[in-house]
Formats: sequence, C-alpha cells, structure tokens
Amino acid sequence: MVSALTSLVQRRWSGLHQAAFLLAISSLASQVLALLRDRLLASTFGAGRTLDLYYAAFRVPDLVYVTIASFVSVTILIPILTRLVNKKEESAKLLSEVSTLFVCVMIVVSGFLWMFMPTLAHLIAPGFVQEDTATLVLLSRLMLLSPLLLGLSNIVGSVTQVYRRFFLYALAPIFYNLGIILGILFLYPLFGVSGLAMGVVIGAISHVLVQLPALSAERIRLSWRFPRGRSWEKIRTIITISIPRTITLAAHQLALAGLFALASFLGAGAIAIFNLAWNLQSVPLSLFGVSYSVAAFPTLSRLAAKGERDNFILYIRNTTRHLIFWSLPTAALVIVLRAHLVRVIYGAGEFDWVATRLTAAALALFVISLVAQNIVLLFVRGYYAVGKTRTPLIVNSLSSLGIIAVAPLLLSLFRSSPSFARFVEHLLRVDSLTGTELLMIPLAFSIGLIVNLCVLWVLFERSQGPLLRPIVKSVFQSFLSALLIGVTTYYALSAYVGFFNVHTASGLFGQGLFAGVTGILAGVSLLILMDNEELRDMVMSARQKIARRRLVLPDPEEL
Repeated sequence: MVSALTSLVQRRWSGLHQAAFLLAISSLASQVLALLRDRLLASTFGAGRTLDLYYAAFRVPDLVYVTIASFVSVTILIPILTRLVNKKEESAKLLSEVSTLFVCVMIVVSGFLWMFMPTLAHLIAPGFVQEDTATLVLLSRLMLLSPLLLGLSNIVGSVTQVYRRFFLYALAPIFYNLGIILGILFLYPLFGVSGLAMGVVIGAISHVLVQLPALSAERIRLSWRFPRGRSWEKIRTIITISIPRTITLAAHQLALAGLFALASFLGAGAIAIFNLAWNLQSVPLSLFGVSYSVAAFPTLSRLAAKGERDNFILYIRNTTRHLIFWSLPTAALVIVLRAHLVRVIYGAGEFDWVATRLTAAALALFVISLVAQNIVLLFVRGYYAVGKTRTPLIVNSLSSLGIIAVAPLLLSLFRSSPSFARFVEHLLRVDSLTGTELLMIPLAFSIGLIVNLCVLWVLFERSQGPLLRPIVKSVFQSFLSALLIGVTTYYALSAYVGFFNVHTASGLFGQGLFAGVTGILAGVSLLILMDNEELRDMVMSARQKIARRRLVLPDPEEL
C-alpha cells in the first residue's frame, strides 16, 4: 500500500489520456466533496446568520487572492518554467525570488487589512448588527492566511504541472475541501464559529503541503532570496502579463462583494441562500464554460500567432455552438428540477423547506445566464489569444459595475411594485414566502452577464468576423431541444409522482432522475430528427480516438 502510494507520488504522468483520466477523477472527487461540504454547512446551520457570516468572511481573502496571488498564477509561471525545464538551478532561483517577493507583499497587505478589517467589515456587510460585525472581523482575519497559502500553492503547483507530477496536483483541491469539512465536523464543536475559519486555513495548508514532494523529487530547493539585477526583468514580465487578468478577476470579486453587501440588509439567511445557489450553478459552469475555454485556448493562440484569421473565427464559432448545445438543455433541466436538486443536495437538518424554495428560485435566476457565462469565458480567451486584453478588461469591469448598479434598482422596483413582485413570485413558485426580495440579486447578476455577452459578441464580430449568422441553425435546434427537454421533464415529474415517496430525499432523487432522463431522451430524439450537427460531432468523437494534444489545466481561481 505504502509502496503503491509512493509510486504514484513519484510518477511522471507522460501519457495524455492517463493524466486526463487522473485529473477527471480528481475533479469529480473534489466536486463531490464540495457538495458534501455545502450540505454539511446547510444542514448544520440552515439558511441563517451563522452561514451568512461564514460566506461573508471569504470576501476580503478572496479579493486578496485574485488580486495578488493571481500574479503567481500557474498560467503565468508555467510558460516561463517550461523554458527552464532542464535548468533546475535557474528554476529554483526564479521560484525562490518569486516566492520571497510574494510572501513579503502578502505580509504587508495582510497586515494592513488586519488592522482595517473592522472598517472593511462594515463595507462587506453594512446590514449586520454590531455583534455580527465583530464575528465577521474575527473570521476574516483568520482567513487572511488562506490567500498567502494558496498563492504559495500556485507556485509549487506550477512545478507539479511542468514536471507532470499530476497525482500531487490532483490531490490538492481534495485536501482543501477535506480541511474545511474537518473544521465543520470537529473544530466547530470545540471552538465555535472560529473553528469554521480554522478549517479553511487547514485546507489551505494541506493544499500546499500535498504538493511539496514534487520539489524534493525534482531537487528544486526554495530559499529566501530577493530578486536582483536581471531577475527584475522576469519579475516585471510576470507582473505585466498578469495585470489585465488580475483586474478582470478583481472586478468580478468586487461585483460579488457589492451583491453581498446588499444582501446583508435583507435579513438572516440572504447571503447564505445567494452563495448556496451560486455554488450549484458553478458546477455546469465549470463543466462546460471553463472546460471548453481552457481546452480551446492553445489552439486559438496558435491560430492567432500564425495569422490564420479565418480558421481562428471558425474555431471560435464551432466552440460557441457546442457551448450553446450543452448549456441550453442543461439550463432547462436545472430550471425544471431546481427544487429537487436543492432538496437532495442541501435538504437536511436545519435547512428547511422555505430555504429550499428560495435557494431553488435563486438557482433558476442564475442559470438563465448560463449560456452567457459560458460564452463570455470563451470570448475572453479569444481576446487573450489575439493579444487584445484591453477589450475584455473594460467590458467585464463595466459589467461588474452595472450589476452592482442594477441590483438596488430591481430591489426598489420589487418593493414599490406589488404586481411585479407577484409576477416574479408566481413565476418562481415562491408565493406567500417571506424574503423573496433577495431574488433580485441573482436576477441582477444574470442581466449583467447577458448584457456583457451581447457587448462582447458585437465587438468580437466587428474585430474578427461574423459569428451568429453561420450558427443560427444550430442555435435554433439547440433551443428547440432545450424547450422540449424542459417541457417533457416538467410533465414527467407529475407522471412519476406516484412511483416515488417525494417526502424523502431518495424519492425526490428518483423522481427527478427518471423525469430528467425522459426529458433528455425526448430532446435527443428531436435532435436526431433534425440531423443536428453537434450531436453528430459528439457521436463521431466518441467513436474515434482523441487526437493527441497538449494537456491544459484550469487555474485554481477558475475552479
């Protein structure tokens, strides 16, 4: 057992398919643990103030992570380390200088934030009472250790990827979630709410430690070393490349912070419901948007570098239609099965039926922009491939500001217009529930992302070439299939209700599973009748061997 584990740790995964399979298993395990983590949180605390405090405490550390730790992202470091793959001493020198500079900056920034956290806490959650704000300050201060640790893990992770020690890289997110689960199960009973933050820190420590054997295996020794002389040129290059991406990520985090601040005025549980729905909608976003955009990026970069503009726009166009092909039916299924998904995943302990219905409604509002979210990720990569980082930076930043501006306007409309409020509540089946005004926050997010997509789409067509016209047929077929899947699943739920005890989690799961499969079969049948190109491509790809290509991994912040 020990020798087998040692072999896995020391092994270099040179085969594409072996490495891809390993990472797929790791990603699935990490997703399962993340859902288990959220289920434990929801069942232990319910949609109440404790969970609000826990999620709100992530805002400042997450902002620090994407603004500072993203400068040492694997996306930036891997190309540089690849050129030094046979020069271990130079690699160690560069990593030591980057690590030293990063740690120094993080210590200064974290110290500054630690002192001003009481002020920042009022900005993060201005609707909290004084006692809750004090707890938020404590949790946020404890969690300030996580961006430092995860940033160091990024640096070590670049080594695990360059030298193909994928087993260690695959373990990191699993150990991170295990640390958080440890905090929920064991540290919270001992230390109260502070134990939750301790679990996050333990998870971040584990994220780093599990990858350290890669350094010793490659005989790369990190030391305390400040950049000197020509080393600053490489540091400046790293910073220059990172700036547009960092600002874009920071704008996204600021938008979330603004929505959290607004939710803090909407009563206990509003932030928790928002975050739980957000985490669920992030699953299909990772499966489709992140996967396709990351996989397409190397090819897009190569085509752009060779000046093959027609092939570049063709590749974007084909990837776009496949994203729509997957995203529209998924959105339809999630909207129809939203209550089943939320109840099966979160519905235990203190997470009651009211919280289930509100979370399900918020999930539906997030998912209406799933297509937009997925395609925006692709367009951003496309702009990066052609070297135009300014456009997505400006559009995404303005979109983030727009989301923050639209949310209070929708909230005001919801409160001042009873007819609008009744329409929304009836449409989402949350009539007679209190706290439905919080649904305006995910609605504002989706509106902002849809507008973001429209602007990026128009600008992309002007600069690169036509996108929509050649894929109108595919989009129309995907829409009809999604519509049929949604309608069929909706009526199948009623047809199967007599076969399952819907008052139990297993009964709800069975009813939702059979209804969903029935809907999917109906949608696939329609696609076959329409001779859908995307379905033919999928079948053909399943029959043929996957062409050998370089393995590209998403960054931790993208996951």
